[in-house]
Amino acid sequence: MSPKSLIRRTLVLATLTAAAFGAQADTLDNIRAAKKIRVSIDLAVPPSGMTDANMKPTGSDYDVAVLLAKDLGVALEVVPTVGATRIPNLQTGKADIIISTLAWTPERAKVIDYSVPYAPQISLVGGVKGINVKSMADLAGKSVAVNRSTTQDVDLTNNAKGATVVRYDDDAGVITAVVTGQADLVGTSNALFQTMQQKAPNRNLEMKFILRTNDLGIGVRKDDAKLLAWVNDWVRANHKNGKLNEIFKKYHGTDIPADVVEKWLK
Repeated sequence: MSPKSLIRRTLVLATLTAAAFGAQADTLDNIRAAKKIRVSIDLAVPPSGMTDANMKPTGSDYDVAVLLAKDLGVALEVVPTVGATRIPNLQTGKADIIISTLAWTPERAKVIDYSVPYAPQISLVGGVKGINVKSMADLAGKSVAVNRSTTQDVDLTNNAKGATVVRYDDDAGVITAVVTGQADLVGTSNALFQTMQQKAPNRNLEMKFILRTNDLGIGVRKDDAKLLAWVNDWVRANHKNGKLNEIFKKYHGTDIPADVVEKWLK
């Protein structure tokens, strides 16, 4: 390749790269221009995301998305997802943001940016009452059901030595496995575990131990600084005015602890 051709190619690549970054940085402007925000939400993780008797979206994550779209002055378009497709939906441009029980992890933070947390999530291992499990070490030789690519999947895969991690493609599959007796141990959120207990009281399900308490953030594409700044300001304002707590309490039956909110807003 001649020097002139090389220079032309370099300039073209630089222009395309700048255009790509410019488009990414203008997501907030694009949302406002389209008068619509596309939000990736898993509607199979009650009470955070679910459908009602009329098959309409509902749940705490959905209500957060509704409030955010309203305050932004645009329509809401729900992009249905499962745990494993939340981040790909964002990266491929199918969604503008993620509001879908997205817990902060170092691995995820390498590929997306997170807002200030808008809600907490307790992650646990639960199972049938007769099984003696009180720690990761007790899982050796046992099978544990999880939703693929969740924090529970990562925690158990990395730390439950000798355990068999059985992965399902969505939370609905995990719930069915536990409720029907296909799985006796499960790694999941506290909210989903309560759903399992309600659906199958005869299984005598109990919490075994807490894996972690997760901070749930709104996911934004990397380096989308303008949108992230707006979302962060919005989350802080709605913690201070109590609206995010109202949504959380409506679906989860308890307040977000005041000390947790204080920590988030520092």
